[in-house]
Amino acid sequence: MTTTAALPSTDTVRARALAALRACGVDLTAFDGTGVTARTPVTGEALLTLRATTPAEADAAIDTAHTAFLQWRTTPAPVRGALVKRLGELLTEHKADLATLVTVEAGKIGSEALGEVQEMIDVCDFAVGLSRQLYGRTMPSERPGHRLAETWQPLGVTAVVTAFNFPVAVWAWNTAITLVCGNTVVWKPSELTPLTALACTALLARAAADRGAPPALNQVLLGGADLGERLADSPRVPLVSATGSTRMGRAVGPRVAARFGRTILELGGNNAAVVTPSADLQLTLNSLVFAAAGTAGQRCTTLRRLIVHEDVADPLVDRIAAAFAKLPIGDPFGPATLIGPLVNEAAYARMRTTLERAQAEGGRLVTGGARRLAPDAPHAYYVEPAVVRMPAQTPVVREETFAPVLHVLTYTTLDEAISLHNDVPQGLSSGIFTRDQAEAERFLAADGADCGIVNVNAGTSGAEIGGAFGGEKETGGGRESGSDAWRAYMRRVTTTVNYSGHVALAQDVSFS
Repeated sequence: MTTTAALPSTDTVRARALAALRACGVDLTAFDGTGVTARTPVTGEALLTLRATTPAEADAAIDTAHTAFLQWRTTPAPVRGALVKRLGELLTEHKADLATLVTVEAGKIGSEALGEVQEMIDVCDFAVGLSRQLYGRTMPSERPGHRLAETWQPLGVTAVVTAFNFPVAVWAWNTAITLVCGNTVVWKPSELTPLTALACTALLARAAADRGAPPALNQVLLGGADLGERLADSPRVPLVSATGSTRMGRAVGPRVAARFGRTILELGGNNAAVVTPSADLQLTLNSLVFAAAGTAGQRCTTLRRLIVHEDVADPLVDRIAAAFAKLPIGDPFGPATLIGPLVNEAAYARMRTTLERAQAEGGRLVTGGARRLAPDAPHAYYVEPAVVRMPAQTPVVREETFAPVLHVLTYTTLDEAISLHNDVPQGLSSGIFTRDQAEAERFLAADGADCGIVNVNAGTSGAEIGGAFGGEKETGGGRESGSDAWRAYMRRVTTTVNYSGHVALAQDVSFS
């Protein structure tokens, strides 16, 4: 594998971050203090320290968002859409600034960082159209002179808890939709990506000022898990949308349910692709390499299991290994780089543990797994994407590792492949590579892949905002972004209007 040019210094990365923050309108003096350290995986060093939100401040932010909601909910939905339209314009204007911050804090290469900001712009476009399409319905009433209808009304404060790997897009998925639905937001970003949160918050505040909207529509909380717990427990937060690990979801879900709140949970993914004998191997290879190695394996939709027919397994694995060996690893700001860093040392330790367990469970390391040491950045973690041939779906294969480790399994029949595919606790994204229509339809059938996202001749990564995003089983069951995911942010109201002048009870009940 090749390595790009020398890494930039921490001072250089810091200067880039500060310039981007200033361009987005962030006043860092308002966040002077300690408690939150903004680091960069590019060099592994600290950039800035910020003041952590106190529990009392978190409660006040929730109250402020609730007060803003009481005004915002009566604002006509198309007017709410105008605010989101302005936000989309500002995101477009500052696309490069936000992408810089995504690279600084998450380590994404330039094209992926720009792509993440484009997702924000796209979902704003979607939400603007949605602001004129929050459709209810009219149903026939069994009672003469009665009208039966269903409408959707704003819900309240939406808590948005985001993970480091998509520090801005997931916030936008939730915020653009929930704002046009008439709600307000309290955002708890990952402790690893506070700077991107400050930039997005500043841009939304500017959009609100430009459109005369309440200034407190989006509140941001900087700090640790205790703030997320506060959001989960608050009766003034009817909806918690949380993205992260399954472990996090197990903690958040019951706490919110205990007070009869709602959740949208986007949790772990252990995504697989099935490769059949009829597959176009070049198309398959091109799709799999990004799915498995893109973002250094730190996407929830990253390909982690490859289930390939025994007749084509050897040549395909050889081609994947050869492709991995050519991937440029290093400075994510470098235009030729395709693999940036893992987010921190803990992520690297989990990758090493997974590879050791896989080999202890009978696996054979085909390629990768080594750390690329940077002499001038000893705390940065650049790694070679790994391929491991596994004899069976052992315990380590059934777990999610947030790193570029691809477990390869073989199968004989398509039913066996589907069984292997579904025999994991997670159910986010999946794919099948085939030129046989019957094989594709079998994979898409009710007894086929059990994921929320199922692809044919496409990798597991790269969802578009027009479709609902989310998965089943331990992935949490939540849906965000497109389709009718907006309904999760609203309350359904069934209304009956009696214009007959007479009392008529349903089901012919008589109470004279």
